[in-house]
Amino acid sequence: MNTLSAAKPGFRPAPVESDDDRFVALAAELGQEFSGRAAEHDLENSFPAENFVRMREQGYLRLAVPVELGGLGASMRQVCYAQAELAKHCASTALAVNMHLYLVLANAYRWRHGAPVEGVLRRVANDGIVLMTSGGSDGIWPSGTAVRDNGGFRVSGRKMFCSQAPIADVLVTMAAYDDPEEGTTVLLMGIPTTSEGLQVIETWDTLGMRAIASHDVQLDDVQVSDAQIVARRPWGKVDPALRNAGVHFAPPVAAVYFGVAAAARDEAVRVVGDRRSGDGQPLAHDPTSQRLIGLMDHKLKVAWWSLAGALGELGEDYTPDEAALQLVMLAKRQVVTEAVEVVGLAMEAVGGSAYFRRSPLERAYRDVRAGMFHPLNPEKTLIFAGRMALGQPVETIW
Repeated sequence: MNTLSAAKPGFRPAPVESDDDRFVALAAELGQEFSGRAAEHDLENSFPAENFVRMREQGYLRLAVPVELGGLGASMRQVCYAQAELAKHCASTALAVNMHLYLVLANAYRWRHGAPVEGVLRRVANDGIVLMTSGGSDGIWPSGTAVRDNGGFRVSGRKMFCSQAPIADVLVTMAAYDDPEEGTTVLLMGIPTTSEGLQVIETWDTLGMRAIASHDVQLDDVQVSDAQIVARRPWGKVDPALRNAGVHFAPPVAAVYFGVAAAARDEAVRVVGDRRSGDGQPLAHDPTSQRLIGLMDHKLKVAWWSLAGALGELGEDYTPDEAALQLVMLAKRQVVTEAVEVVGLAMEAVGGSAYFRRSPLERAYRDVRAGMFHPLNPEKTLIFAGRMALGQPVETIW
């Protein structure tokens, strides 16, 4: 056995606290099963519905539901460790389920602070429902309109980037309502995907993360009751509801891209450890190869320290205010930008074979780039932080 491979079987972030990695074993077990299907789903641009069946069976979909409500009770930090592990095996599955998990985290936070969301959390725990969101495309100026009708609303619009669309049970989305008293107001609502007038339009055909099925969803006069409205917020501004979503979205999605980069690093270590140079010497003895591997480990360590440090600074008793949003978005920026670089370094270390479609590094190269598009993107994150430092308004940054 190659000594380098034996010494470094895989890159995993060390737990900061003793139970941080409590659910990593579950993610690894599922991931090892999913990894065998990842390349096929990427090639076919098909959704791994069977992976979601397994995650429902094994409890992964209820990972972040509080124990009191029937879930596994994972903290946001524990979700990050689990998601980083799952992404090492199947990036698309990890990213797709992340859009469910962050909504569960956000609702668990709201439940702990008195919001009447016990019902949806119990349905996630007991019925295994999957939550989907249009948050990646809606922001502070959401598409779609709501009109008063029959004691509720009729909602119409086209929603983009709705991950897990083929199997989701509830769409969490937004629409603009022309309130006669308050003016244009954004309504945040949950819509069952079986609702009349809701249609999934299969649009997802992308460079990377090809198996997440983030299709468009068309809403045509969908009836929404007042009970389905979970929050209201001002048009064109970041408010507590949107900050709550952002604070619970940024850390676990960053962990997904960390996992992609960690898997790329592991593949580079495997290939370099097994290969010999032209003169017959082990490639692991080559100083250039050693430096590339060392640089990858350095970048991964520092990126995870950024994420873990942000979560530590956030603490357990946090408020999802502007300072909290800035904190986690800066950490996300650090992770995703470094993840892109790590995958590039892995390809450089492996050489030309990484350019072939058969190499997992080719897929990682494509998948990791999706991290640059999630809100707040890296450049907007810097503008947000700069505005905070200079005392400038930030409520229109999204």
